[in-house]
Amino acid sequence: MASLLQGFEEINLTKPVGKTVMTVTASAVKFNKATAAELGYPAYVKVLINEKTKQIAVTPTTAKATNALKFSKSEEKQTASVSLKDATLVAALLEHFTLAEAPEGEIAYQSVKGAAYPEDKTVIFNIEDAVAGTMKRRGRKKAVETESETAE
Repeated sequence: MASLLQGFEEINLTKPVGKTVMTVTASAVKFNKATAAELGYPAYVKVLINEKTKQIAVTPTTAKATNALKFSKSEEKQTASVSLKDATLVAALLEHFTLAEAPEGEIAYQSVKGAAYPEDKTVIFNIEDAVAGTMKRRGRKKAVETESETAE
């Protein structure tokens, strides 16, 4: 006799993480929080490049591994994107991305969506899919004198 539930499949209740994105600027390489989540919030990663296919891969590694880069905090503590400012990494990636001239007070960037491979704990970004843009600088604004200060 066939089971009453034959042919039924469980509904997967795991929430999709979201789109993985890597952003390259002249001073940093940023990965959005979804990228950290897809990789399992690793403390260290390796960034690999495939010159032939024009792809960049990010995969977890150990602190002792050659070329390991400090990456994420634990899931509870990682509240925002991950920013890597390693000069060698930035220089190596900038060889594959062209940054436009940015207007005063803005930063040029190239942003590319990634494909996640959860079973391999890897995210791969296709360099040719990168989109260029500029964004306003964040952080402290330069002090501007107010009229009341100059009138004194």
